[in-house]
Amino acid sequence: MNAEIIAVGSELLLGQIVNTNARFLSQQLADLGINVFYHTVVGDNPQRLKAAIEMAEGRSDFLIFTGGLGPTKDDLTKETIAAHVKKQLVMDEQALEQITLYFERSNRTMTENNKKQAIILEDSHVLPNEHGMAPGMLLNIEKHMYMLLPGPPKEMEPMFLKYGYPLLRSKLNEDETIVSRVLRFFGIGEALLETEIEDLIDSQTNPTIAPLASDGEVTLRLTAKHKQRDTALRLLDETERVILSRVGEYFYGYDDTTLMHEAMKIIKEKGLTISCAESLTGGMFQQTFTAIPGAGAYLKGGVVCYTNEAKAKVLHVREETINEQGAVSAQCASELAENVSSLMNSDIGISFTGVAGPDELEGHPVGTVFISIFIKGQHVQTQKLHLGGTREAIRIRTVKYGCYFLINCLKKIKNVH
Repeated sequence: MNAEIIAVGSELLLGQIVNTNARFLSQQLADLGINVFYHTVVGDNPQRLKAAIEMAEGRSDFLIFTGGLGPTKDDLTKETIAAHVKKQLVMDEQALEQITLYFERSNRTMTENNKKQAIILEDSHVLPNEHGMAPGMLLNIEKHMYMLLPGPPKEMEPMFLKYGYPLLRSKLNEDETIVSRVLRFFGIGEALLETEIEDLIDSQTNPTIAPLASDGEVTLRLTAKHKQRDTALRLLDETERVILSRVGEYFYGYDDTTLMHEAMKIIKEKGLTISCAESLTGGMFQQTFTAIPGAGAYLKGGVVCYTNEAKAKVLHVREETINEQGAVSAQCASELAENVSSLMNSDIGISFTGVAGPDELEGHPVGTVFISIFIKGQHVQTQKLHLGGTREAIRIRTVKYGCYFLINCLKKIKNVH
C-alpha cells in the first residue's frame, strides 16, 4: 500500500506552524509497512484541495488528510472530499453528544457552527476524538482509502494511535506480521554510517533499512515482514548483528530512548549520584535530566556558572587557571567537574564550558567545547569538541555529547564506592 499525507491549512503555507503531523504519521505508517512517497500541503481552498486529491489518487492507494475539520467556514476538508467521492455528509449523533458534553463541562456556550464538527462522511468508520471535538473517519471507495484526521497534534496523535493504527492494521494482510526496530547511534555522521552499511542498504529486501538523521544523531529503522512473528524477529536480529559488527561502537539504544535516558539508566543501575557545572549550556543538562521521572533520586544539584566570577567564587576554580589557561580550557572544565562533585557530595561531577557563539571567546572559535567528567576514585576525563551549527544547536549537541561520554565512562567502571 502506497500512502500520501495531505495537510490542509493556509497557516502551514504561511509558516505560522510546522507540519509535525506528517513526520508523526510517516513514522507510524512505516511501522505498518505502508510506503509514504509524498507529503502535500494545501491551503484552505476547495479548488486547490480537489486538485491535490485528484493528483494523489493517481499515484497513491491511501490518502490521509490532517486539518480542516473544525467549525469555521474555511474548514472544508470533509465537504470537499464528500463532493469529490460523491458521498453525503451526515450527522454522527455520538460525536454530537460528545461535543455537547465538552461545552457543558467547560461551562461554555456552544454555538451552532460547532455542530458542524460532528458531521461525517456517509459510510465512513468514525474515529472518536477523546482530546478535542471533531472526530476522524476512514472511508473505503473502490481502489482508494481516505482517512481524515484533525489538525492539532494533541488531538490527531492520540486518535491515530488508539483508533487509526489498529484499524489500519486490521485492514492489512492479516497473514503477514510486520515488526519494526529502531537502532540509535551517536558520534557518527549520517554519511559515514551509510557508507559503512551501503551494501546492506543497496541490497535490502526484507528487512528494509531506513536511515534518518536529526540533531547530531542517526537512527536506522529496520522493518521485517513474515507470516510468523518469530521469523520476522529473527530477520531483524540477523540484520542488526551485521550492522552492529560494523558500527556498533556508536550504538547506544533502541526505539524511543534518548542519550539522557540511557545515561540515567546506568547511573541508576550502579547506584550513583551526579551533579553538574554548566557554563555555555546554562542549565540545559539539568533541565533534560530532571525531565525524566525519578531523576531526583540521582541528581544532587548543579550550578550554572556562566561568568568567571561564578566559576571562581562558587566552584573555586583557581585564579591562575582562569588567568593563564582561560575559562574555556580543559583545566577549567576539569576543576569544575571535580569541585561540583565535592560541593554537592555526588559520586559524579560533569561540567560544560565553551563557546556557543555568536562571537569567539578567549581566542577560541565558536563551537569550541570542553566536557569533563569526574568520578570518585577515578581520573578526571576531559573531551575537547569542535561543533558546528547555530548557537542553540551547539548547546543541544554539547548536552548530548556529555551524555554520550558519560555512558561510555560509566560502562568502563566496576565500582565507585
